[in-house]
Amino acid sequence: MSTLALAFDLGGTELRGALVERSGDVVARVSAPTMAGAGAEAVIGQIIALADRLLNEHPQARVIGIGACAPGPLDPKAGIVIGPPTLAGWHNVPLIDILSRQFGLPVRLENDANAAALGEWRFGAGRGAGSLVFVTVSTGIGGGVVADGHIYHGRRGLAAEIGHMTITGEGDRCFCGNVGCFEAVASGTALGRRATRLTAPGDGSLLRRLSGDGDVSARHVVEAARAGDAAARELIEAEARWLGIGFTNLLHLYSPDLIVMGGGLSNGFDLLAPGIRATVEQRAMQAYRDVPIVPAELGDRAGLVGAASLILWEGEPGTALAMGQDEETKNGAGGQSGVREASHG
Repeated sequence: MSTLALAFDLGGTELRGALVERSGDVVARVSAPTMAGAGAEAVIGQIIALADRLLNEHPQARVIGIGACAPGPLDPKAGIVIGPPTLAGWHNVPLIDILSRQFGLPVRLENDANAAALGEWRFGAGRGAGSLVFVTVSTGIGGGVVADGHIYHGRRGLAAEIGHMTITGEGDRCFCGNVGCFEAVASGTALGRRATRLTAPGDGSLLRRLSGDGDVSARHVVEAARAGDAAARELIEAEARWLGIGFTNLLHLYSPDLIVMGGGLSNGFDLLAPGIRATVEQRAMQAYRDVPIVPAELGDRAGLVGAASLILWEGEPGTALAMGQDEETKNGAGGQSGVREASHG
């Protein structure tokens, strides 16, 4: 079997694990609902259990390291998860150190949006581009920037929190405490909230019928818009304008070769794209208007293959900075060095 990396994509709802080849192909994958409210120790126990499962089911796998991605804020160089709001009890958790001691393998850590950006740049919609901005639009809005073949990290790896750009002075308060964040007005959550306010239980609208007379989600809006529902179409037009405003800011900030849109709302990209493009044409300076805006290609594999590439493509463009634990993890718990079979259990 070819050389592989163990990869983990830690989300607030789902924890995914995989064995990934250098080509980006996923050999095997497993998942489990994240025990997000149970604290760091419980979730790390889940990661270890999924790793053991993958390794036991593929005993011939030549695993050379572990790549992990998690919600920010986190410090990829220090290997510390600082305090993601979607994971209770995670405060300055030294995830690299914990996993490297458990498995005796090098471990790399990256912000989940950065890892997805890296996956799309290396294996997906961004193949061949020198730079890109990846925007994930789902429950919230996250982003990652690949500039000149490298993830742009900023101080402590905290760059590209694009969901918290202020793009208006009005609207609902964001979970971060501010009003007018990109995430607060343009996320899938925001779209669903607007649709819920526009309708009422039992009003006979398609949006409420699709939602079973409960709260309307962004997915319901996309479904209704595809069916030709006028109210849903208007909601999509408004959503596209907000996305276009945010994307215009990103074009002016980073001047990428392209913008890649992922996340759950990208399932409606074909409906959103005309409005996004029209807003960019209206608001962006002339030199930025021809930058392609395209849908992501890898779906929920983007974070996994991006995280794996931190190990499998180490030392090449797009990989993370060297971690402080390198010397220790290269020697491993058993004192071995170089490529080795994964030790676990």
